[in-house]
Amino acid sequence: MLMSAQVETKEPQNQFQIESYRSKGAVQLGPWTSHIWRDDPRHLGFLLARYKFCAKVLAGRKNVLEVGCGDAFGISVVKQTVLSIHGIDLEPLVLQDARDRKNGEEQEGITLSVHDMTKAAMSEEFDAAYSLDVIEHIPLSDEPLFMEHLCASLNPHSICILGTPNITASAYASRFAAEGHINLKSAETLSKLMLSFFHHCLLFSMNDEVVHTGFYPMAHYLLAVGIEKKERHE
Repeated sequence: MLMSAQVETKEPQNQFQIESYRSKGAVQLGPWTSHIWRDDPRHLGFLLARYKFCAKVLAGRKNVLEVGCGDAFGISVVKQTVLSIHGIDLEPLVLQDARDRKNGEEQEGITLSVHDMTKAAMSEEFDAAYSLDVIEHIPLSDEPLFMEHLCASLNPHSICILGTPNITASAYASRFAAEGHINLKSAETLSKLMLSFFHHCLLFSMNDEVVHTGFYPMAHYLLAVGIEKKERHE
């Protein structure tokens, strides 16, 4: 173990953290996650659990797309298990903030760009994609284009994960969240949507940070895993 010439901490094994903090500075949250931390800190635990689920399911994939990466808070969790991730979001201000927080120090294998998936597909194909807390913000009229462009950005043997609050839990949503949730799904409607574009769909329930296969109507959050996209003429 590398240790400085002079150990300043009471427990020597803690010196590494102190030196890392001094040399790299504190980790800063972005605008989205800063709001969560101030408004409901526990929710960060739930959010990280969703990213961990994606990391486990997509482990070993070479090039992954995150649709709606926001302030890029969770992207590093998935990067632990995949070779590269490209994060897209339609908010230029938020993505620029994410770049600025890195202080020009790009994490290897992570890139970001502004893109609206309801307008066009990506110019390259990915072997996996995930999109958390996005579909409920897409107007129902734009949903077919969103899904078509998403699938057009994937190769034939890809995996796609959609995570979204359960419509049965909408009565417990905060006012801030409820205002933007214009296209909530049930287990049935989310599964039907995924099976319209993928040959297989695995559906999971989620309460707080626990992912399970329990009774769908009692789940606060849903995670659908689409496997092998269908051809557009099917």
